[in-house]
Amino acid sequence: RFGEKAVGQITKADVLAYRAELGKVTARGKETKLSAARINKMLNPLRQILNEAADRFNFPTPCQNIKQLRIKRTDVDPFSLEDVRSILATVREDFRDYFTVRFFTGMRTGEVDGLKWKYVDFERRLILVRETVVLGDEEYTKTDGSQRDIQMSQLVFEALKRQQAATGKVSAFVFCNRLGKPLDHKNVTNRVWYPLLRHLGLKKRRPYQCRHTAATLWLAAGEAPEWIARQLGHTTTEMLFRVYSRYVPNLTRRDGSAFERLITQSIADTPLPVSPVEESRHV
Repeated sequence: RFGEKAVGQITKADVLAYRAELGKVTARGKETKLSAARINKMLNPLRQILNEAADRFNFPTPCQNIKQLRIKRTDVDPFSLEDVRSILATVREDFRDYFTVRFFTGMRTGEVDGLKWKYVDFERRLILVRETVVLGDEEYTKTDGSQRDIQMSQLVFEALKRQQAATGKVSAFVFCNRLGKPLDHKNVTNRVWYPLLRHLGLKKRRPYQCRHTAATLWLAAGEAPEWIARQLGHTTTEMLFRVYSRYVPNLTRRDGSAFERLITQSIADTPLPVSPVEESRHV
């Protein structure tokens, strides 16, 4: 786009016009336009190049005062534990282990679809996230931070053992089609996932909500935020608290009573009585 121009000739108007053009481009493999987050990522290298050139050759950077496009808040709509139980009890048997892994590992769609047997360590009970599949192409993970080792819960361990018996000798991929190729996520979504939600009378949600469900269930169980962030492939806990923490009170029914009881029993002369309801929460 800017290959024929010297860096010093690129103006702020040029950058803004390019950004406006990107806003009209259809995303690869989709019917929707490029997201604000995607456009920001595409413009970042341009911004860095122009800022470095401006610093070296002493001219005003054209990126000055060009703010990043505003990104909509992440759409998080996790399933309840009861919903998860219903889904796993009702889904087609050949996809039960697939969704068990999705619900209880927090793996992204491309990560679970691109999971290979060489990255499943049964001895140490670890899933090594090293590759991903995007539109049928094997690629590096979303970011360096996405390279991680996920601990298997017992449910996930058993699901992968069953899956190993089914596909371990026919494909390099853990979850595959009859030809041994990675699953087509659109096919799975439209032919398995959405019909299942309709059958159960559940709100239509993308399979990616399985990842959000894992995060909220971990938080509700009281797992350490740093551990959860590592399992999800986040380098810090910032996103964890910003995106998921608002769901924790609804899942755990904690409303400040534990703090009230602590300070009252430690400071006040007369400890607060513990109601049968509160007592049952902690049994």
